[in-house]
Amino acid sequence: MTELIPAPRSVVAGSGEVRLTAHSRLYAGDGTEGVGHWLRTVLRQATGLPLCEGREPDDTDGDGIGLRLDPALGPEEYRLVSDRRGVLVEGGGAAGVLWGAQTLRQLLGPDAYRRAPVDRDRVWTVPHVAIEDAPRFRWRGLMLDVARHFMPKEGVLRYLDLMAAHKLNVLHFHLTDDQGWRIEIERYPRLTEVGAWRARTKKGHRASPLWDDRPHGGYYTRDDIREIVAYAAERHIDVVPEIDVPGHSQAAIAAYPELGNTDVVDTSSLAVWDTWGISPNVLAPTDGTLRFYEGVLEEVLELFPADTGPFSSYVHLGGDECPRDQWRASATARQRVADLGLKDEDALQSWFIGHFADWLAARGRRPIGWDEILEGGLAPGAAVSSWRGYAGGIAAARAGHDVVMCPEQQVYLDHRQDGGPDEPVPIGYVRTLGDVYRFEPVPPELTPEEAGRVLGTQANVWTEVMEDQGRVDYQVFPRLAAFSEVAWSSLPAPAERDVTGFERRMTAHYRRLDALGVAYRPPTGPLPWQKRPGVLGRPIDGAPPNR
Repeated sequence: MTELIPAPRSVVAGSGEVRLTAHSRLYAGDGTEGVGHWLRTVLRQATGLPLCEGREPDDTDGDGIGLRLDPALGPEEYRLVSDRRGVLVEGGGAAGVLWGAQTLRQLLGPDAYRRAPVDRDRVWTVPHVAIEDAPRFRWRGLMLDVARHFMPKEGVLRYLDLMAAHKLNVLHFHLTDDQGWRIEIERYPRLTEVGAWRARTKKGHRASPLWDDRPHGGYYTRDDIREIVAYAAERHIDVVPEIDVPGHSQAAIAAYPELGNTDVVDTSSLAVWDTWGISPNVLAPTDGTLRFYEGVLEEVLELFPADTGPFSSYVHLGGDECPRDQWRASATARQRVADLGLKDEDALQSWFIGHFADWLAARGRRPIGWDEILEGGLAPGAAVSSWRGYAGGIAAARAGHDVVMCPEQQVYLDHRQDGGPDEPVPIGYVRTLGDVYRFEPVPPELTPEEAGRVLGTQANVWTEVMEDQGRVDYQVFPRLAAFSEVAWSSLPAPAERDVTGFERRMTAHYRRLDALGVAYRPPTGPLPWQKRPGVLGRPIDGAPPNR
């Protein structure tokens, strides 16, 4: 019980156990039916027990499972009691009941994560225990970049399950970038016909001389997106789509050349970008571009409804790393600066983001963007993803904006996990499991009122050098387990955190990850097939890297 991850607020152990048998039943009270369906499904797969529909939990024979709402608890708060009457999980909302059910799954042991029984004679037991628990942060997220390397739909659904198992509740879905456009937009079919595919891919860091000459691509159909959103909602995860503007847009310009700065560049010759870094090809600040992306966002709002969860109204606009060189050289862009009475092209970036932030707000949606969107001012109601360290988040909170803390120096999971030579395509800072565990999302210099603006935190997974699911797993795990505890549990100050104790608890958690088929980085270092010998990375020791 002390091996639970993330660590619960309170655990009181008893002296007996509940035995689940072929006669055990699962009761799901009003408002918990969806959680009951999920729990019955996963436990039937793993245990082979039928877990038929049960009666009221107080009416069991001591070997059943009950799920129930308790309005005295917070929406994500839960209470799990296992005693002589059986197992009862109560939550303030269905989300709280789900998080309690996830804890119950951990109590059953690693084999509870398998999709078929490995021992049909096994006796399944839940120790007698009383657990009370609630999350520290409301926003506990994972940013998944599917633009650089496409992750097929089944892989996304798998990551939603992995997120739910770690009590994470926001998938920030990075759907567009220079290297690929991954969402079907009906009125603009070339975004996926052209923009979803690149002819080849840089292998390793952009300074590498190596190439993978196979075409790479893929996209999610409208029904794929609906399925992903519905699957996430069943697990009480909100999906926040990101449509990046005005930079990181070469794939869109390759599909529709008129979106680019045509008086500076022959955009008709542009292809989807095949290397990494920051492309100079950015959107033109024209009325045509604005109307085009309003059309894109109309379909995005349809596919990502605002009523599935507490953060489902958010739409991420990107807004980061937009070079101004083409705008400075463009007569069209310079005229737009003059017509708007702006100071310069930097202000043009703020105007561009502000237009779409206002457009979203007028439709009842919450705009959010990377911390560059603060430059030049930000409309009330817009939120900020603070990635360039803490400074953007501090400034945003002090200006009255909500903040998601995701500083690259701490929680960019594409950064290497060890300084040794065997790390596959080593990128950025060395950030070990212990480093992530010591991450503190709320800067101490914020006042209590300003700290209340920190919605929470997320880990970011940029996939330039993650060509398949195994590479994503290797970079994400086990560090996501440490991150989940930072996001969920009320931990002491970073210097006082028990990293050794957490690593000991990870011994049990590795067995859960094994059962789930996660290709995590072993604590002893990469396995032979996890290495990428000879592929150049970007290890650094000092200044922060550009992603």
